[in-house]
Amino acid sequence: MKYLTLLTIGTVALGLGACDQTKMETGSPTPNGASATASLRTGTGADAGRATATEVAGGLRITLDAMNVPAGMHGVHVHTVGRCDAPDFTTAGGHWNPSQRQHGSMNPQGPHEGDMPNMTVGNDGRGTLGVVLPGATMAGLLDADGSAIVIHAAADDLKTDPSGNSGGRIACGVFQAN
Repeated sequence: MKYLTLLTIGTVALGLGACDQTKMETGSPTPNGASATASLRTGTGADAGRATATEVAGGLRITLDAMNVPAGMHGVHVHTVGRCDAPDFTTAGGHWNPSQRQHGSMNPQGPHEGDMPNMTVGNDGRGTLGVVLPGATMAGLLDADGSAIVIHAAADDLKTDPSGNSGGRIACGVFQAN
C-alpha cells in the first residue's frame, strides 16, 4: 500500500512539473505588473472615490471604490481622454474604443474596450466594482492623452451605441501611473 501511495505522489509531482506555467488565465496577477490610479471627483469637486487599474494576464483589472454617489445603478466606463473638466466632464471624450466596436456587452458588435458592468450604489452613497477588461493594456490606458474613468447618472443598458443610455457624467477621475 505504501508503494502505491508513493507511486501516485511521484506521478502527480511529475505531472505538475511538466505543466506549462507560462500560460495564465485571463485576470491572473502579473508579476511586477504596472498599475495606475484615478481619484474621482463630482462636478462640484467633492471626493467621489478611487479607481485602480492593474496589469493582469490578458488585460487590465479595474477596481472602483465609489463614495458620495446617488443611490441606484450607474454606468461606469473608461473614457478615451485623460481630462475631467467639471461640471459635466465632456472633456473625457467618448468611451475607450481602440478596436472601433459598438457599445455594450449585449451588443453583438460590441463591446468597447472601456465598457464595464453597472455599479450598484447603496443608500450610504458607496459602491464598488471590479472587472477585467480583456485585451486592454496599460500602454493604451496611459497613451499620449491618457484616459479617465467616469460614473454616469443612470444605469447602462449594455447595448445602445454609443453610451448605453447611461445619462450624464456625475463623477470623473484621470488615471495616473503609480
